[in-house]
Amino acid sequence: MAWIITKYLLTAGIVVFISEVAKRSDRLGGFIAALPLMTLLTLVWLYFENQPEEKIANHAYYTFWYVIPTLPMFLFFPYLLPLIGFWLTLGVCVVLTVLLFGLFSILMKNFGLNLL
Repeated sequence: MAWIITKYLLTAGIVVFISEVAKRSDRLGGFIAALPLMTLLTLVWLYFENQPEEKIANHAYYTFWYVIPTLPMFLFFPYLLPLIGFWLTLGVCVVLTVLLFGLFSILMKNFGLNLL
């Protein structure tokens, strides 16, 4: 149980740290948020929990493919925010990301990569 609490605290601490940095500097906050900190931390957790190397490698591999359809959201969000407000922009971006992920998954299936 102590291990799970440690994982929660460290992971949450990173999110809080990034949000605090972003309050002071848009660029630095965005830069830190763009780093694959959560993925690296997840890989460390999997390693410390003695997961097989194949599982750890697969996590990194699939994370790459799952990131691609999320990228357009970062372009649409700043454009939509002043037009329709925060919550509606957030909702539109979530729906857009889900749709793009579905389309991307169908496209990648044609190349032999099954994401779903």
